Amino acid sequence: MSQAERVPLRKVVVGVGNPLRRDDGVGVWVARRLQGTSGWVAIPAGLAVENVLGKLETLAPQLLLVVDAAELGLPAGEFRRLPWEWRGRMFTSTHGLPLEFLFARLSGLTGELVLVGVQPEELDWGEGLSPPVAAGAQRLVELLRSGRWQDIPTAAGSP
Repeated sequence: MSQAERVPLRKVVVGVGNPLRRDDGVGVWVARRLQGTSGWVAIPAGLAVENVLGKLETLAPQLLLVVDAAELGLPAGEFRRLPWEWRGRMFTSTHGLPLEFLFARLSGLTGELVLVGVQPEELDWGEGLSPPVAAGAQRLVELLRSGRWQDIPTAAGSP
């Protein structure tokens, strides 16, 4: 067995969004539920994605999965892998650095960057996910826990 075969795939999920804007917090919700899951490092970054760049540099993941609410034109709670060109559909904004810079920096820290968007239902002020988004987020968590992240459906119209 070669050294490469013995080294486990380092997988990191970063949950982004604002938990005080209902479904916009879905990425944070997913990351929190994955904390302690074997095979994953889960980081609930919230709105401060720039604050976890140093940690990501240290981790040097082979797979970096970024989860956020995104306008996909789907029923609430549905989630999709998004092509790089669709990163503008994700809702997270940051007060620190422009999102384009952050996404470009994230893509340089990993072997593979996967963007996962979850269709929100409610983005008003308040805490907690709407029922359909909570159900969809739980399905996503179960896929990730089972090691089947490749089974996340790809958005229609993606390359």
